[in-house]
Amino acid sequence: MAKPSAPSSNGASGNKALFNSFIINRSVAAHPWHDLEIGPDAPSVFNAVIEISKGSKVKYELDKKTGLIKVDRVLYSSVVYPHNYGFIPRTLCEDDDPLDVLVLMQEPVIPGCFLRAKAIGLMPMIDQGEKDDKIIAVCADDPEFRHYTDIRELAPHRLAEIRRFFEDYKKNENKQVAVNDFLDSEEAMKAVAAAQNMYAACVVEGLRR
Repeated sequence: MAKPSAPSSNGASGNKALFNSFIINRSVAAHPWHDLEIGPDAPSVFNAVIEISKGSKVKYELDKKTGLIKVDRVLYSSVVYPHNYGFIPRTLCEDDDPLDVLVLMQEPVIPGCFLRAKAIGLMPMIDQGEKDDKIIAVCADDPEFRHYTDIRELAPHRLAEIRRFFEDYKKNENKQVAVNDFLDSEEAMKAVAAAQNMYAACVVEGLRR
């Protein structure tokens, strides 16, 4: 993200130039990937930006340029997202996207909002031959789910539901997805920390250019 130019000594005209530079280089006042902090308790508890509501068949995703949530497509299969789905701000993965997170909670929430999530597990996944792991989390402020600390505490049927959704939701698009065995909360926190470090390294490298 380009920095605004330094203000000139011309008073108001310098401030106007600075403001215009800021507007040109940024499409929105706050970008949910870059400007929202991950939170002081990461990697265990962190902010999660929700892109897709629980029960939705619409695949929304972050538009990286504008920071807005856009419609990517409507799912080709007769399935809906089993839980609220989004990403963790200020993280970066090998696919050049922020780290994905599925947040278990009682109610659907609107796309574009953020909430506090607690990592309880990791779902290793390969999508079209590329690594595309998902953090499994619970809403830290939902009294029905916040007591969970590890994915092994969830009912087997709930885990089967999650696995089946991700195995099936792209089948009618002729895309191959492989879901491996769920990993525990410790592995999930390692994945969050690694994605934080990758993001930080990328930002530092960008500032050096």
